[in-house]
Amino acid sequence: MITPPRHDPPGFLAVDSGGSGLRVVVGVPGHGPSAEGESPVPVRTSAGGIDPEHLLEQLLPLARALTAEAGVSGLDTAVVGAAGFATLGEALRAEVPGALARDLGVRTVALAADAVTAYLGALGPRPGAVVAAGTGLIAIGTDLTSWRRADGWGHLLGDCGGGAWIGRAGLEAALRAHDGRDGGSAPLLACAEERFGPMPGLPGLLYPRSDRPAVLASFAPGVAVCAPRDPVAAGILRTAARHIAESAAAVCPPAGEPQVALTGGLFKLGDPLLVPLDEELGRRLPHARRVPAEGDPLHGAVRLATDLAAGRRLALPQDDKTMLYMQATKGT
Repeated sequence: MITPPRHDPPGFLAVDSGGSGLRVVVGVPGHGPSAEGESPVPVRTSAGGIDPEHLLEQLLPLARALTAEAGVSGLDTAVVGAAGFATLGEALRAEVPGALARDLGVRTVALAADAVTAYLGALGPRPGAVVAAGTGLIAIGTDLTSWRRADGWGHLLGDCGGGAWIGRAGLEAALRAHDGRDGGSAPLLACAEERFGPMPGLPGLLYPRSDRPAVLASFAPGVAVCAPRDPVAAGILRTAARHIAESAAAVCPPAGEPQVALTGGLFKLGDPLLVPLDEELGRRLPHARRVPAEGDPLHGAVRLATDLAAGRRLALPQDDKTMLYMQATKGT
């Protein structure tokens, strides 16, 4: 008997590149994620943008290993969601599609800001707004014809209400208490000294660090712990909630019944942040419906890769000009 040739369905590669490194899934449409792996090294970023060589030197061996682990015969589609892509992704657009085609045989490549994959992971192809918040903060919304973005400008110029913003405000209140200035908080001072040591040494611990946003954000949980008994800490979180709601309102479609979802580690701070945030969202977006996030940015990359690999028409707007979303096709 002659065995007919095997025609395996094409596989997909989904990537989430963020501040904690790479997370990667290889799978087959309709069969769920088959293999998942990660690299804990964040992709380097410089004045020239996100470093495509550093991304590829981590991604390619990981993708090959996961392809073998999943038993996938080949990869047809790849989606890479990358933090900073909207403003720092020019080199990725120029080099990554060709490299994935050459080294992995990928034919269709989609590159997106991690805010886009966060949106798709949280809400799917529905109109609404998503706030993605951890160390930083960005809001993204769509009416399915165009994208709107608010904040995401980094800890020096924005990310208002994010982890670094909350931590910095808490440390400022601690230093005010240390100095005897108005607006200080004795509980935050005690918490900061427990975390960082005597306050005169704080600038030396903070300013030389290349990971200053993460160091600042590490104090955000301390602000949340102090908030139930300290009006200064509670006020910081109320102000953060106002900033978050402002960003959500700036991107949410003004008509219809859009959905609003929150995603990211910041919201693990719990009620001290979430209670005032619910109040602010209800006041600013009375027409929107708050829903839980279905998944995270990696889930969004998988969802987008599955749609592309299955040949389904994308329900999301493409916006190459602002680099929030870009699709490229390469032959093998």
